[in-house]
Amino acid sequence: MLASIIAGLCALPILVLGQAKPVYAHFMVGIVANYNIDNWKADMTQAKDIGIDGFALNCAPPRVDSYTPQQLANAYEAASQVGFTVFISFDFAYWSTGDTAEITNMVGSYVDHPSQARYLDGALVSTFIGDSMDWNAVKGGLNGKKITVIPNVQDPNSLSHITNGIDGAFSWYAWPTNGGNSIIKGPMTTVWDDKFIQNLGGKPYMAPVSPWFFTHFNNKNWVFITEEQPARRWQQMLEMKPALVEIVTWNDFGESHYISDDQPHHSDDGSSQWTAGFPHGGWRKLMKPYIMAYKTGASQPTVESDGLVYWYRPTPKNTACSADGVGDAKGKDLLEDLVFVSTLLTQPGQLVVKSGSQQPVTVQAPAGITTFNFTMGVGAQDFSVSRDGNRVVGGTSPKNVVDSCTTFNYNAYVGSF
Repeated sequence: MLASIIAGLCALPILVLGQAKPVYAHFMVGIVANYNIDNWKADMTQAKDIGIDGFALNCAPPRVDSYTPQQLANAYEAASQVGFTVFISFDFAYWSTGDTAEITNMVGSYVDHPSQARYLDGALVSTFIGDSMDWNAVKGGLNGKKITVIPNVQDPNSLSHITNGIDGAFSWYAWPTNGGNSIIKGPMTTVWDDKFIQNLGGKPYMAPVSPWFFTHFNNKNWVFITEEQPARRWQQMLEMKPALVEIVTWNDFGESHYISDDQPHHSDDGSSQWTAGFPHGGWRKLMKPYIMAYKTGASQPTVESDGLVYWYRPTPKNTACSADGVGDAKGKDLLEDLVFVSTLLTQPGQLVVKSGSQQPVTVQAPAGITTFNFTMGVGAQDFSVSRDGNRVVGGTSPKNVVDSCTTFNYNAYVGSF
């Protein structure tokens, strides 16, 4: 706690000098080989509409994805047309320290671009993993151009003695875990954030916010326990007040934590098996007031119009699937068979939820944003908020909960009214 207070105090001069509290979203360049500038602009416009300032462009080297240079150019150009920002996030599943010269050239080519995201007077640069990268060498090759390196760091304890030229750190621990890809019972806490802040000693911390996680490949098949996380994690941001926030992710369909719409022009790595017909756009409506509150330093979000966002899995967790060659997902036993509802209300109201075969449940919902959960029932999912006997918002979800399946799917169906 003391370390968190000290870190907050150290950040105060930055805020006094007018340093914004930006919110970015992780964008997977590797699945948009065929994007044109208009495709980029469509995504950026959606993101900008909820207060996102820019995209972290997760990319592989051209030797892996030949289209990386073209899509970076498209992204920067599109951002300039819509008043958005972007920065490069080098994916060190593919880059290495042997690529220092290429990384330096790529950073240098955009360091002065009008759409380049900037922080602490430098062009922002980040990564996915890549802890051993020597950023002093990159900085030394930029002819005096300033960059601010806030990379993903896997071990927060290393931050107290690291000397590789980083200016802050970004965590990938966006889901309940004891480290690595270990799965633990939720809910999400700030235990990892606290470790980063303590070891950064006042340097800026970019905190991850992610609404969900499910992946179902042969070599990557698990679910993190994130059931009420879409709102809970944002409330943690309002309390913790990190220097920057990165939403994980805008469009990683393979791990089910996308908040974009379907993106018809992206390539499919097989994840359409669990993402096709599973919209997540409703989470953007939930995030918008939290983003505004984070930027203004408020402790609670302000709701400007009545709304309701709901999400749930398509089947109870013990449903047997008839033809799944991958097998059931690790972590599924820790899930609960629940339906989740966040009410966004200008005044108190009465929420009624009927989940399939379950009896209707009525709860009192206060003004502001409140997240509830209800026992899942097979069948139609009905939601309604009333005030003074009149329905304010609600309806029936287009997606029923069913008790049969061909393949396992622990992705969330997200809707809103």
